[in-house]
Amino acid sequence: MAPVAKAKRLKRPAPRSCLGPVADLEAHLPAEWWRKLFNALYVKTDGDVVENNENTRRDVDFILAAAPVQPHSQILDLCCGQGRHCIELARRGFRNVTGVDRSRYLVRLAKKRAQNERLQVAFKEGDARNPRLPEASFDCVAIMGNSFGYFSNKQDDEKVLTMVGKLLRPSGQLVLDITDGAYMADHFERRSWEWIDEHHFVCRERSLSADRERLISREVIVHDELGVIADQFYAERLYTRDGIAHLLEKVGFRNVRHHGSTEALSDRDQDLGMMARRLLLSADAPVIKRKPKGKVQQIDVTVLMGDPRLPDAVKRGGEFQAEDYETIRRLKDALSELPAYRFRFLDNHATLDRDLSELRTDLVFNLCDEGFNNDPFKELHVPAMLEALDIPYTGAAPPALAACYDKGLVRAVAMTLDVPVPLETHVRPGDQGATLPSVFPALLKPNYGDSSQGITKEAVVHNEKGLLDYLEKLRIAFPRRPVLVQEYLTGAEYSVTLIGNPDQGLRALPILEVDFTKLDPNLPKILGYESKWEPDSPYWTQVSYHEAEQLSEVQQQQLVEHSTRLFERLGCRDYARFDFRADAKGEIKLLEVNPNPGWCWDGKVNLMAGFAGMRYADMLGQILAAAVERLSIVGKATMQVEAAQ
Repeated sequence: MAPVAKAKRLKRPAPRSCLGPVADLEAHLPAEWWRKLFNALYVKTDGDVVENNENTRRDVDFILAAAPVQPHSQILDLCCGQGRHCIELARRGFRNVTGVDRSRYLVRLAKKRAQNERLQVAFKEGDARNPRLPEASFDCVAIMGNSFGYFSNKQDDEKVLTMVGKLLRPSGQLVLDITDGAYMADHFERRSWEWIDEHHFVCRERSLSADRERLISREVIVHDELGVIADQFYAERLYTRDGIAHLLEKVGFRNVRHHGSTEALSDRDQDLGMMARRLLLSADAPVIKRKPKGKVQQIDVTVLMGDPRLPDAVKRGGEFQAEDYETIRRLKDALSELPAYRFRFLDNHATLDRDLSELRTDLVFNLCDEGFNNDPFKELHVPAMLEALDIPYTGAAPPALAACYDKGLVRAVAMTLDVPVPLETHVRPGDQGATLPSVFPALLKPNYGDSSQGITKEAVVHNEKGLLDYLEKLRIAFPRRPVLVQEYLTGAEYSVTLIGNPDQGLRALPILEVDFTKLDPNLPKILGYESKWEPDSPYWTQVSYHEAEQLSEVQQQQLVEHSTRLFERLGCRDYARFDFRADAKGEIKLLEVNPNPGWCWDGKVNLMAGFAGMRYADMLGQILAAAVERLSIVGKATMQVEAAQ
């Protein structure tokens, strides 16, 4: 006889205190009430307004009407909550949207929702008074949904606006909506209650503060069977139209504009609270003289590079060439444009162990992608030395470098993350009995390798004889390395670069597409060794790069999503590049992951930065800023300080 199913019973939560009748709401208001209020209950109690899609669309319509932003503009949603405005902006094609909020719960919810829609938005936790973002980096800062005026004193509100002024570029705009203080002071509901779903209802009390400048609210949230589940207090400063304009002008905002007022829609059409009527404002960024008073306290950075004194088997001719020295010169020139940092350079690997043990620096900029002693197999040895000496550094740690150096392993990881990959066979060194693929054309390459070693125009084979011949060449050239035999992807090739870190926010540069249209049609369309190291090769002269404008928004979002998953799973840090290529049917598949990609002025990463309107120095500065933020290097400037002209 089947067992009788037991009826499910609601679990009674641990008892929670309810204060009962309260004579003075202000006396029970926590000074920092906002630290704990914005959780799942907030989304439930205020969901009729803050989860209303039409409200969000109207808010974003206002942002776009008030600020002349373009799809490439850098937009910050400060106090973004669950990310509704950021996500709507991304839906409309805005590629550089950042959301910052103090609530970990809401930030995580925002990330999940963006990922579910495959939208690229950078979300991070942060205090609005100090969100730890680069100054002069945003074209628009929006504070929407009545998210201003939570602090217990006006000075903190002033700090928020002062920080916004610093974050905005000189041509930037602030867009703000806040409760209409004059209206609310006269029309607030002293008591109300409403059902928020079929099991929960909320009772509210409100009163003005003693100075009549804030509205104090109390919410008692009740479950119909479990009883009181929350008894919480919050408050908001009541700014009048003239009062907020005066505050904006006090901190330097110019041309303050009033755009009337708006009333929120509600799915329940009951108590709208502070969202009942809101003022809409915009203002031009303050004119900020960025010349610091006194001496700038710079971040001390040691740039670690390959050793030009030693042979380098990867480079043309097996050693540093004139173009390599020109690359180093351009790097130093670009870094000199970052006045918030003081740079020194280390490239003598014979004394590197001693030099590092004696080093006193804030950060190592690890650009030694040649590897220790210019041995690409020892690329991870450099960060391992830094780890052993407890020296902070940019870029990937040894485990990530080791994982990504193994192309077959990266493919296996990608498959677990549902990232499409090419068909592939792994051939071990000396293995004479491997089952070779019958799908042609095929591409052969060493499983371990850097800078496209072993990938030449002969690596694309069209029959079994060609496959066996090139396999033998690879075994002779790289006797201890496994070989990968992949399906040769014949479609378009793309690269994605991410800068930042998962906990602080990842930013994708515009996607790059490789242009093979000028290449001799008799040559295979690949980016092999010739394209990187042989200036006389047609791959060097006839292959070009441009922004992948033909990719649909969905395809771009999908590539960024794939890259983001791989970035986090493989342990990349600060920046990484991801290469993809489409097959004959148009399905885009992963080629490889580059955890410390080329940083040179003419490399893919800088080309993608150029698509976004960034200079070489800007790109390098963003990588440094990502590491500084990840490592919490505090007490010093974390971004470029522009001297006043």
